[in-house]
Amino acid sequence: MFEQTLRDAAAQLLDAARGRGWHIATAESCTGGLIAGCLTAIAGSSDVVLCGFVTYDNGSKSRMLGVPPSLIERDGAVSESVARAMAEGACANSPAELSLACTGIAGPGGGSAEKPVGRVHIAAAAEGRVLHLQRDYGEIGRDAVRAATVADALALALRLAREPVTV
Repeated sequence: MFEQTLRDAAAQLLDAARGRGWHIATAESCTGGLIAGCLTAIAGSSDVVLCGFVTYDNGSKSRMLGVPPSLIERDGAVSESVARAMAEGACANSPAELSLACTGIAGPGGGSAEKPVGRVHIAAAAEGRVLHLQRDYGEIGRDAVRAATVADALALALRLAREPVTV
C-alpha cells in the first residue's frame, strides 16, 4: 500500500520514538489518516502509535484538538498557526509525547492566489517544542500531494525525535 521509502521512514521514526520512550499521535486534515496508516503499516508499531485524529473540517479541529475557532477564522485552516495548534492539541488530547499534524489543499480545486493548490503546513510537537514546515508542492495531483505530505511529516517528526534532550 505504501512505497518502500515511506515504510522505511515510518520505521525510522518508530525506532527513534521507541528509543526516547515516546508514543505518537497524529492530527491530520488533508491526508485523511494516511500518516497514521503509514506508521501502522509497520509490524510492531502498536507499542508506539497511540491514536490519530482525522479533523477534516474546521469544527473538528476545534472540538477534537482544541484549535481555537478564532485562530482558524483569523489565519485560515491552512496556516502555520493552525498546523502548530493541531500538533499541540494532539499531544494535549492524548497520552502521546510526540505528534505529527498537517493541514493543506491537496486539490484539484480549493486553492486561491493566497493559498494555492498544493500548499501544506506540517508540524511536529514534543516536549513543548514545535517544528513547522510549509510546502508548496504545486498542482501535482491529489494523491501526489498527500504522499509527499506523509513523507515530509515523517521526516519532520524524525528530526524532532533525534534532537538532543534539553535539560
